[in-house]
Amino acid sequence: MECKQVVINLRHLYSERAKLADLPDYIEKALALASEGSDVTLTGRAPVWLYLAVAHKLHGVARKLTYRSPVTGEVSIFDHTPF
Repeated sequence: MECKQVVINLRHLYSERAKLADLPDYIEKALALASEGSDVTLTGRAPVWLYLAVAHKLHGVARKLTYRSPVTGEVSIFDHTPF
């Protein structure tokens, strides 16, 4: 069975500037985009704190989480794929 692939561009979660006060809204939007057991890739220009908070909330929701940037390429954050 193939797993759903989801790409979340964190830059699309906020308008001009990400604000820490709006973090619960950003997390809610990211969780709405990800589905239970999916393979999620986080990308886009965003503050480190936003990446960390979203990644933390996706643990236990996503099966696999990857970070992708033009500089690093793909970096595995966690992978709970059964062997």
